[in-house]
Amino acid sequence: MLRSYRVLALSLAAIAAAQSALADPPKAPSSAPTKPKQIVLISFDAAREISQWQRSRALAKRTGAHFTYFLSCVFLLSPDTRQLYTGPGKAAGKSNVGFGASKQDVADRLEQVRLAAAEGHDIGSHACGHFDGKAWSKADWLAEFASVRRIFENAFAINGIPEPAGWRDVAHHALVGFRAPYLSTNKALYEALPEAGFQYDASGVSKGPTLPPTVNGTTRFALPLIAEGPKAKPVVAMDYNLFVRHSGGFERADKDGAFAERAYQAFRAAFEAQYNGKRLPLELGFHFTPMNGGTYWNALERFAGEVCVKTDVECISFRDYVARQRAGQSKAAVGG
Repeated sequence: MLRSYRVLALSLAAIAAAQSALADPPKAPSSAPTKPKQIVLISFDAAREISQWQRSRALAKRTGAHFTYFLSCVFLLSPDTRQLYTGPGKAAGKSNVGFGASKQDVADRLEQVRLAAAEGHDIGSHACGHFDGKAWSKADWLAEFASVRRIFENAFAINGIPEPAGWRDVAHHALVGFRAPYLSTNKALYEALPEAGFQYDASGVSKGPTLPPTVNGTTRFALPLIAEGPKAKPVVAMDYNLFVRHSGGFERADKDGAFAERAYQAFRAAFEAQYNGKRLPLELGFHFTPMNGGTYWNALERFAGEVCVKTDVECISFRDYVARQRAGQSKAAVGG
């Protein structure tokens, strides 16, 4: 009888051990936290040439990218309507970058703006006359911004061009961002931006990629310094600065592709540093003017064609970046 109890006790112990093993299986090694997607912010200043509108939109379609176009509003005025713009402290009809070439030129540009907006791109402001506003007062900036919105919203009517359906809605929701001509800013600008309805400014320069802070309601982006050339000297990540570095700011055909290769390698190295590191947003700036025979656009197309198509990379606009950040802050506030 005693032996029977011993057998029963041993059996019960075995069952208990088996149940314990089933209830608490060995823990799997903890996996590394998932990295956020790498953000790349590509923008264009002035937005004048029709061919460059078409080329950039085609690049976006090939790569799934969304760009920001900083439009100078004088390009929405023809020689016949240029007198309708007066810059702060300037005579009517004056601009540092000219105006639209003709009524048809303006109509073609407006169609590109409309198409780009419909495709999800961000239409920002590069002011109107491309004047240096570092000495402007808040009132001066507000006057310039008033001209921007008046001309943008009424461009079809001003130029006697039939207005397409939905334009007013496009105009109402566009122009949430700004980049100052010459990247020239002052305290008065940052006082005027929120009052004029801008959500972000992209006029800054930083030592490297950084998370854009939001100050007094305005998110402030900065073009980073990136390493470039055989000696990896820092340069602002913008085509004009590369143009000055490579050829002193004078047109020199890139016959052997050396400038294009250097620009591409600089873009790619800056990207890889973030992609394999902290994954801070990388900002690259361009103009519609094809400097050194289109060298920097060639480098851009090669770069975007390689990185924007990656599953863990997003080439998005400033507007969309700001919208995501603000949506995330709103959710955190509600959930917190």
